[in-house]
Order: sequence, then C-alpha cells, then structure tokens
Amino acid sequence: KEFSSTSSTTAVGTVTSRVTRNGNAVMEKDLLNHEDLAGDRGMIDDIFDETYREKEGPKPPLRYVWRNIILMSLLHLGAIFALTLIPSAKIQTLAWALLCFLVSALGITAGSHRLWSHRSYKATLPLRIFLTIANSMAFQNDIYEWVRDHRVHHKFSETDADPHNAMRGFFFSHIGWLLVRKHPDVIEKGQKLDLSDIKADKVVMFQRKYYKPSVVLLCFTLPAVVPWYFWDESIVTSFFIPAILRYTIGLNATWLVNSAAHMFGNRPYDQNINPRENPLVSLGALGEGFHNYHHTFPYDYSTSEFGWRFNLTTAFIDLMCLLGLASDRKKVSKEVILARKMRTGDGSHKSG
Repeated sequence: KEFSSTSSTTAVGTVTSRVTRNGNAVMEKDLLNHEDLAGDRGMIDDIFDETYREKEGPKPPLRYVWRNIILMSLLHLGAIFALTLIPSAKIQTLAWALLCFLVSALGITAGSHRLWSHRSYKATLPLRIFLTIANSMAFQNDIYEWVRDHRVHHKFSETDADPHNAMRGFFFSHIGWLLVRKHPDVIEKGQKLDLSDIKADKVVMFQRKYYKPSVVLLCFTLPAVVPWYFWDESIVTSFFIPAILRYTIGLNATWLVNSAAHMFGNRPYDQNINPRENPLVSLGALGEGFHNYHHTFPYDYSTSEFGWRFNLTTAFIDLMCLLGLASDRKKVSKEVILARKMRTGDGSHKSG
C-alpha cells in the first residue's frame, strides 16, 4: 500500500487530497472546503445546507394560482397555433425568432444563473446591461427574484424549501410550481438569504423597478415589430412566431433543467444527489443540462467539465473574456473532479 497527501491550488481554492493505492485500485478523497471557495465569490448561499430538516406532519394544502393557470394555458395554445404558421413564415422571420431565442436564453444562462446567482465570473457594466436586456426578453421573473429562488433551490435542493422540488414529480418541477402558491418553507428560507450583492447591483435593481414595461417592450413588442416592419411579414406571424412561440420554447427549455435534468441521466460526480447529466437538456438550454456536475460544483462558471461541448453559454462567456468584458472565471481543476468522481460518483464516467 502507498499513501500520499498532496495539496494543489485551483482557480477556486485549495484542495487537499489523500490517495490510497492497492494494486490497480485507487481511492482518492478530496477535502474541498466549500465555504472557502464560496467566500472567494463573496457568498455561500448556493451551497447545500445539510442541517435543514423538513417539518413533520401533513403538508400544507395546494393553493392554485388561477391567473397563472389561465395565462400559461393560453400561452401554450398560442404556441401550438404558431406551429401552424411556420410553413408560411419567411426565412428571415424564422432566423429572427432563433436569434431572439439565443439572446433571451443567454440572459438566463449567462446572466441570472451563472453571473448573478452563482457569481462564477465577473462582468463589466456593458455586459451586465446586455444580459439584463436579454433577461427581460426571456421574461422569467426579474433577476432579483430569479436569483433568490435559484439560491434557495441549491441550498435546499429536493426539499420542501426548494421552489421546484423534483421529489414532487415531473409536472410540478417543470411547470406546476408556477401554478400553485409556494410552500411556506420556500418563502421562509428565501427571506433569510443574503442578497446584499444583488441589491448592490444598480443594473439589477433598475430592471426590477421597471420590469413590467421592459418585458412588454423586449419580450413581445420588439420581436413582433421587427419582421413586420423590416421585411413585411404578416403581423399575425410576426407576433406568434418570434414572440409567443419563441417565448414558450425558452420557458420549457429552462423548465427542463428543473424537471428532466433532475430525473433522467447518470450521476458521475455525486450519486447521492438527484440532479443528473442530461445532454439533450444541455442542447436545448445552452449548456445547463450537466446538472449533476453543477450541483456538485455550483461555483464553476462552465457548469460542466467539458468546456464548449453542448455548452454555448460557456463559449459566450469565454468570448466575453477575450473581448475584455468578463473576467475571473471560477473553474474546478481536473484533479478535484476526478477525486470527486471516484469518491461519490456512480461510476458512469469510466464508460464515458
């Protein structure tokens, strides 16, 4: 037997590993100090809280939000109608809808998720303004509210305090959580989070103040007016494809991270948590489907160990760094990733 202790400094902190070798068998334990790594970002509220316990007794009754039920039903009916318009739409309109989808998706993935929720990289003022505009185009709640719910999701994942707790089923974690009142624990824990970093960002708070008019302008008006004005697309097609259909697809792409990526796929990094690696979700959500990795290492700016593979958001952030608009990307070293795979993974990494 051969024992060794090594220490290495990564982009996100210092890791001490103990390695045991016996023939071909290798066991490596990484003593990763998550609080130190989180402290490097000035926050710890996206790291799972092992001390949380669900309250005993019956669960509170469901309270339906009928306004959301009606609006979501009408939205999806409108998206179905939009599908019938695609054969008659001009190619420029379809290209514009795709561009709007990509921009709005980046407002969520590179913006409210990786930048503001996890502080996994830093962005200059021009980039923060662009991501805020893109976020309003996505219309998935303002950045402040999105960050609050997402940090609660990570800190209390798959519990009553998780806004879209996947233990309550696919439908609930996908869209149902938006159709009912939040569990009291979600509200209680959300109020206790430290969101001082978000409150200090004037761009975020400006968006929060003017969120409703920004959504009307950027999510619906601008996408619909451009095809109608610039290449004489019919107003019906201009509204239903680049606005309604694009918006609906964007919503469902994000929701699949909460539902499918918590239920379907392998767990090469930590088999003790529910989130999975789901390449199909990554393809639709610009890289957000590497979810077992992300919940294991929430501070990694790439949300994956594979760089640009199925991860357009990582490519975008790297481009922004090349242009001098972003910096300080947090990344976990290969040694730490391998150590974690061998310690808590399901072994699926061995077969690729």
